Amino acid sequence: MTPNQNIRICDKGHKYYKTSDCPTCPICENARKPESGFLSLLPAPARRALENNGVTSLEILSTYNEKDVLKFHGMGPASLPKLKSALKEKGLSFKK
Repeated sequence: MTPNQNIRICDKGHKYYKTSDCPTCPICENARKPESGFLSLLPAPARRALENNGVTSLEILSTYNEKDVLKFHGMGPASLPKLKSALKEKGLSFKK
C-alpha cells in the first residue's frame, strides 16, 4: 500500500485499495468482464463507458461516429482501433 491509497470495501465485502474517488471494486469488475464479444477486448473503463451509454452490440456501436464515442466518460483513443477492427469483422463501421 502506498501512502495515497485508501482501503475500501464494496457491497459484496471485497477489500481493495484505491487512490482515487472511483467507487468501482476491481474484484467485482473483473468478475463481470465478458469472456467473448467486442466488449471483452476493452479495458474496464472503456467497457463501462459503452455499457453506460447503451452500447451493447456492434450494431448499436455503428450508429455512433468516433467523435461521439470518444466523448463517453471512460473511453480513450487507445480503444478505437479495437472497436474499428471488431466492426470491420462484422462488415460494419462507425457512422460517418
